[in-house]
Amino acid sequence: MASFIVEGGCQMNGTLVPQGAKNEALQVIAATLLTEDEVVISNIPEILDVINLIKLVEAIGAEVKKLAPGTYSFRAKEINTDFVRSEEFLKRSRALRGSVLLVGSLVGRTGYAIFPKPGGDKIGRRRLDTHLIGLSALGASCEYDEKTSCYEIKGSNLKGTYMLLDEASVTGTANIIMAAVLTPGKTVIYNAACEPYIKQLCTMLVSMGAIINGIGSNLLTIEGVDKLYGCQHKLLPDMLEVGSFIGMAAMTKSDITLQGVGLSDLGIIPSAFERFGIKLEYGDDSIRIPQQEHFEIDTYMDGSILTVADAPWPGLTPDLLSVFLVVATQAKGSVLIHQKMFESRLFFVDNLINMGAQIILCDPHRAVVIGADHRYPLRSANMVSPDIRAGIALLIAAMSAEGVSRIDNIDQIDRGYQNIEGRLNAVGAKISREEL
Repeated sequence: MASFIVEGGCQMNGTLVPQGAKNEALQVIAATLLTEDEVVISNIPEILDVINLIKLVEAIGAEVKKLAPGTYSFRAKEINTDFVRSEEFLKRSRALRGSVLLVGSLVGRTGYAIFPKPGGDKIGRRRLDTHLIGLSALGASCEYDEKTSCYEIKGSNLKGTYMLLDEASVTGTANIIMAAVLTPGKTVIYNAACEPYIKQLCTMLVSMGAIINGIGSNLLTIEGVDKLYGCQHKLLPDMLEVGSFIGMAAMTKSDITLQGVGLSDLGIIPSAFERFGIKLEYGDDSIRIPQQEHFEIDTYMDGSILTVADAPWPGLTPDLLSVFLVVATQAKGSVLIHQKMFESRLFFVDNLINMGAQIILCDPHRAVVIGADHRYPLRSANMVSPDIRAGIALLIAAMSAEGVSRIDNIDQIDRGYQNIEGRLNAVGAKISREEL
């Protein structure tokens, strides 16, 4: 267990380069199990969740080599199905949310997978129905084992089919795609998630020999093939880190330039920050957040309070609502933050209220933030990070607060952000790590 000691009030100046996309990394690493050939993936963020998935893939049977920082080679000549059935596999899978993405590739390659309830963030229930319903539609049997508290999935005779997903689940869509690319016949997935991560997964699979049409849309058509081959693939920049750094720069009145952000794949994230009055300057593939003393939250045309809510892509990603919420505390104006997907993700606001923020938590999904316009800076505090995104929001709050703050349980932050204190200290922050 480790903690951050954060000296607030430090203005930063310099350039930051976003890491590779964590959510994409988890998907494409799982997809390497679909072929016995070598797959080389670059721009991999060496963060806790990704490293743990790499180790799990290696334990399943893949030969993994680190070719350079952030570049790994994967070759799964054989799958160790005995290990997949073992208690050790279940234990490690439950501790890692990303392990859920192994199901589609294991079913597609071997016709068998174990589906334990995975761990990860403490943000409320995360439905797994879409995964199971989609795999069942392909012909897999899904049986619940009360002794192990997991699903056993058998899919030796899968067949392509049409399906309409009950929700545009990103991980559910990814699992169905990975199972379908080696399934005989045509699979049509309607209401598929179409996030850039899914687009990247499909692009990589096509380079491996898969036949997928409709990439980038919510209607995917997959023609099953007999075999997939090796390829090389590079991850996108992490849009969530880009958004975190934009919020961080605004809150600390810093002048930060973000290089290599993948502008075309950021969707409405930049414009959502601009609705908070945050000035952004765009380059070829860069965003500069100039020093700004004040920023004012927009209203609707009739003058009513702005609502910022998550939605399936191309809507606003739910993973950044925690950042928008903390940024709103020092903006001018008010905003309603509506977190539709998870019922526990807003509970971290108690920490912000203790720091002096004016927030009304209406219910588990909605919070009204009354901005202080920097007139009443946040106070330092001792806090505990409950999940990755709340953790980065608390770090942003601590960096903007007066005094020295402490954030415990920063292993949660490490799951999503690589060497975050080192990179921020290089541009003027004062964050130290304390190992317990």
